[in-house]
Amino acid sequence: MAFDRVCFIINGLHKFFKLERGQYNMQKSKIKNYENLGNSVCKALNSHGFKARYAATRGAALEAIKELIPVGATVGVSGSVSVREIGAIEALEEKGCKLIHHWKPNLTAEERKQTLLGEFCADWYLTGCNAATKDGTLVNIDGTGNRVAVMSWSTGKIIYVIGINKITGTVDSAIERARNIASPPNAIRTGAVTPCVSLGYCTDCNSPGRICNVFTVIARCPLGREAHVIIVGEELGY
Repeated sequence: MAFDRVCFIINGLHKFFKLERGQYNMQKSKIKNYENLGNSVCKALNSHGFKARYAATRGAALEAIKELIPVGATVGVSGSVSVREIGAIEALEEKGCKLIHHWKPNLTAEERKQTLLGEFCADWYLTGCNAATKDGTLVNIDGTGNRVAVMSWSTGKIIYVIGINKITGTVDSAIERARNIASPPNAIRTGAVTPCVSLGYCTDCNSPGRICNVFTVIARCPLGREAHVIIVGEELGY
């Protein structure tokens, strides 16, 4: 009986470690595929005039941002969830940069307006991206257009932080992603009163609180801009 019990335990341990090893190998394969995909997109972006790099983790992405932005720089920050998930605001404030971001609570209408203008005129602008295609095109969607305006033309340099979950095949699929994957949770986050808040998908509504008003497709880095793109090998934001 004791021998049978020992055999049972050994067999169970064998199955457990075999399962663990299989899961480990699957995770390694996934990480390697993310790296391959990220580097492919970076290569396409670099050919389009961007300065793109791949960061395997959000920690590596944060280090890249800290390396790029010098002490004392003014940094405008969009409402990006991705930027906040990697801890960029706190890290840059600790470094000695002046952060300008309109998501501070309790701003008056005038203060918010001035903050948006400050973001536009900052030395650097730090933002996420709704979608990026495999061939190096950036697609974004805005309610007021402030974020995409900075992306298109402003006085400073720009850094995009893009999670691997934002990569799509085509511009059409990127727009689809922006509307149906990114926008509904963003509408919930901002307290918008739109059909997508309850339905979970875009209906191309005419609601006063609609956040899908301005689309931009950036096929090449805009003339005169220094634009950095960090593709992160983790899922970030919406």
